[in-house]
Amino acid sequence: MTRIALYNKSELDVLYVNETFDMEPQFSENVMSLIKLLICLLIMVTVFGNTLVMIAFIMDKSLRTQSNFFLLNLAICDFIIGAFVTPLYTMYLLSGKWMLGKSICKLWLIADYTMCTASAFNIVLISYDRFLCVTQAVLYRSIQKRHSQTALKMTSIWVISFLLYGPAILFWEAIFGNKEMADSECMAAFYDTWYFHLGTSTFDFILPLISISFFNLSIYWNINKRSRKKRQQSSPPPFTIGEIHVKPHSPTTSLNLSANQMTNISLALRKRVKKCFQTKDCSKMENVSNTYNIQVIKLSRDKKVAKSLAILVCIFAICWAPYTFLISIRTACRGYCIPYYWYDITVWILYLNSAINPVLYPLCHRRFRKAFAIIFHLRK
Repeated sequence: MTRIALYNKSELDVLYVNETFDMEPQFSENVMSLIKLLICLLIMVTVFGNTLVMIAFIMDKSLRTQSNFFLLNLAICDFIIGAFVTPLYTMYLLSGKWMLGKSICKLWLIADYTMCTASAFNIVLISYDRFLCVTQAVLYRSIQKRHSQTALKMTSIWVISFLLYGPAILFWEAIFGNKEMADSECMAAFYDTWYFHLGTSTFDFILPLISISFFNLSIYWNINKRSRKKRQQSSPPPFTIGEIHVKPHSPTTSLNLSANQMTNISLALRKRVKKCFQTKDCSKMENVSNTYNIQVIKLSRDKKVAKSLAILVCIFAICWAPYTFLISIRTACRGYCIPYYWYDITVWILYLNSAINPVLYPLCHRRFRKAFAIIFHLRK
């Protein structure tokens, strides 16, 4: 009997085929049934969640903003992973052989690599969009209605993702020579080429992670700086009465003043407040208050943006890092240094990212919550 460990970038590469090993079941029948159930549940959640995002865009026109179109682009990638890539991978993994022919194999590999990479690049684009929104609000408003630029950015994600892996999947064998591969196997011809994996991992994980971390930290620093500025502006300036300089809320100053001085200060304050009302300065005070409230609301909104972006960054790192590190180790030691089931685990963690992404939208975006409520007739 043969023992086969199957993986590729997005999740299937043949690590080794050893004719001398007996194929012993790794898990009991009950555990295998539970694993199959969890896989089916993951596929259904991925397809359902991302379908819900796409339906929301159709039903709610208010969602059709530049930033939300980038979320739509991400949902399309994740939907293809859940509806096409993951089911075929599951069939291949459980049966131990590819039964759909070489043409479907090539198509599946291209979809697998391209969609996973595009998903990562879309998160970078979403992070960059949030970065402009918070740090360069004037510029961001000026480009909101440039739909051609939005479409160009969305299209470029797909093109770059395809160019990173597609040509290698299609033409690697023609350029570097054919590798012996049975009809029952489906893998990229570069599965054992360490320098190719190192280069592509740099582009589809390391650089995206650095980019989204930079954007998120920049947003945090910007919001923190504005928060300190608002706190300083909210503190009333010191006022002067005669020769006495008084800072509000200063216990030491109060202790140093005599009773007569405190009485004079109190009378002066009353006169100034009364004068403001008599000269109809209330409208000015109200305008100042409204402006301050608007700034506070905007700052609060930006804090929510930073929080939602931080969640996306953490989820991306948690889901992508294990697979990227293990695939690099696997290439270095030719697949013999780590038990193959660890690759299966990291592969499903990577796929889990596509299921989690749509769940983050209703949790972090009020407009999405309203759109989903309309879909399920929950709007009050």
